[in-house]
Amino acid sequence: MNKRKTGTVHEEMAGLFLNANRIRGLTYNYRTRIGEIDIIGYDGDVLVFFEVKYRSGSKAGYAAEAVDLRKQYRICRVSDQYMMTHHVKPDTQVRYDVIAMDGDNIDWIENAFDYIPRQN
Repeated sequence: MNKRKTGTVHEEMAGLFLNANRIRGLTYNYRTRIGEIDIIGYDGDVLVFFEVKYRSGSKAGYAAEAVDLRKQYRICRVSDQYMMTHHVKPDTQVRYDVIAMDGDNIDWIENAFDYIPRQN
């Protein structure tokens, strides 16, 4: 299975997991020219941007470790664009979570990182 197909399979698994755990209104693979966000949904009134990472083993490190500062910055830029194009109210609470999948283990890391402001 190629990397893209593997990613899609695990993003779908993460979506099923999130549906079973109170997350609603899921949007998958929101893409812009800047980058993409794997899953977007609501946890109550909180808009949550999810990054899904999968590792079959620990040879390449743990899944959560792959969401480095550069990746976090890119996710924040894409989330800015999402909120602007979808007319999200400025007072909407926003959270950035990671779904780390190591083998068969799923770890939902809520508030995995804080919003990183745009650098000028």
